[in-house]
Amino acid sequence: MADKSPHDDHSTKKSGKSVKTKRSERKEKQRAATEMERLMHPPRAKS
Repeated sequence: MADKSPHDDHSTKKSGKSVKTKRSERKEKQRAATEMERLMHPPRAKS
């Protein structure tokens, strides 16, 4: 009898973007956010 597991079904689906593309976009977005955060809230000089 064939395995009718639903888990094997969605592994063959291809998304529009590759994993590498998604990862690089996410990293770029995160980098821009942290850069903006640094510009808006510069670290205070300790005296």
